[in-house]
Amino acid sequence: MRVISKRPGACFLLALLTIPMSGSVSAQQQQDSSDPNITVNGVPAPEAPAATAGPEIKGVISARNGDKVKVTAADGTSTIIAINDATRIKAGGGLFSGSRSRLAADSLLNGLPVAVKTLQSGDGLVASQISFRNNDLKTATMIRNGTAQRFDEQTAATEALRGRIGDIDKYNIKSTTNVHFDTGKADLFPQDKADLCATAASAERTENALILVVGYTDSTGDDDFNQQLSEKRANRVINYLQQACGWKPYRMLTPTGMAKADPLASNDTAEGKAQNRRVAVNILVSKSVDGL
Repeated sequence: MRVISKRPGACFLLALLTIPMSGSVSAQQQQDSSDPNITVNGVPAPEAPAATAGPEIKGVISARNGDKVKVTAADGTSTIIAINDATRIKAGGGLFSGSRSRLAADSLLNGLPVAVKTLQSGDGLVASQISFRNNDLKTATMIRNGTAQRFDEQTAATEALRGRIGDIDKYNIKSTTNVHFDTGKADLFPQDKADLCATAASAERTENALILVVGYTDSTGDDDFNQQLSEKRANRVINYLQQACGWKPYRMLTPTGMAKADPLASNDTAEGKAQNRRVAVNILVSKSVDGL
């Protein structure tokens, strides 16, 4: 014979005994469903892909668009790297605080030399940490703002920031150093690297000096190829001057590639072509301040 209690207390006690059992089973199911080593309803639980360490990228920020930056290395190669909320922005000895969007807008500026630690995520790279020097940030900020910061003379700095090659007649050319390249190549030779740093040191000793870099090719190849090659050679030289020789970006006029125009020698001989495969590094001083 069954005995069913009609006392409210007994029913309440029975309800209390039932609740934790149900909760425990539910919690266990939730825990089990996230375990990649078991199956849920006969289907293996998905395992979240783990990010792997990527290469460390060093170079200069050459472009930025939203949550992506392009970093161009000294050899001219460019890498597109994504940034997100977990990206640490590090300058000098400390970390900037605040949201990632503000840091991207205020700190990751074109022309800023950086070292980027990355993670491989799918087919692309994501920055885990971006480091740079405070002095380089000040320089890049100055360029972005377009302000006439003094380096020796305010007028010369203003013209450097404008960087208009069309106004080349406003400058006196104090000296020109040519570095040369193999056919179809943009690689710098060891002697050329030494010459570039010597040129930068000479420009540093020249009052109010700026540097203008112009790339050239010989007549080998079509016009489109030569235009791209002359620009690549000019950019390779600029990167080396800034990164290895310490030349400041705001003291650099806008570079250009001239392809096979303005040859130094005839392109009818191998010797002449060798002279024409060059980048001209010109030390300039604004006429308005030359001799001051």
